[in-house]
Amino acid sequence: MKRRSLLAAAPVLALPGCGFQLRQAPTFTFRRIFVNAAPTSPIGRDLKRALASGGNVTVVEDPAAADVVLDVLTEQREKVVVGLSAVGQVREFELRVRFRFRLRTPQGKDLIADAEIAQQRDISFTESSALAKESEEQLLYRAMQAEVVQQTMRRLAAVNTV
Repeated sequence: MKRRSLLAAAPVLALPGCGFQLRQAPTFTFRRIFVNAAPTSPIGRDLKRALASGGNVTVVEDPAAADVVLDVLTEQREKVVVGLSAVGQVREFELRVRFRFRLRTPQGKDLIADAEIAQQRDISFTESSALAKESEEQLLYRAMQAEVVQQTMRRLAAVNTV
């Protein structure tokens, strides 16, 4: 029994030796950030929450008190028909989320020029399960939104100087 547990633990013990490391919370070169997003912006709200939960950054309400300003330029959701049946009924949609932003100092120096993060997912559609497909669509949008927030956090963490 002891030998079996030792064999099961061997791969886990070898992981640090190969350089594997779990993803950790990003560290930023700035301490205070102002997120210039509309109050109704879902990605802006999630970004503020993710930044505040990191622990080493404070989200401030006054751009003059911030080390950096994150400007949300555009945030849009799209739903495009990509597949039709022989009789012209929709069979497949493509869901898209586009997020454009820039990071600058309060004095106007660009740290990250206009950048865009785009996500897309395909979703099949049948009229008989329209309600379930609507729920699936909302789940996919939330997943894409979470991915956009994570990518934005990684880009903010890559800024070297303020």
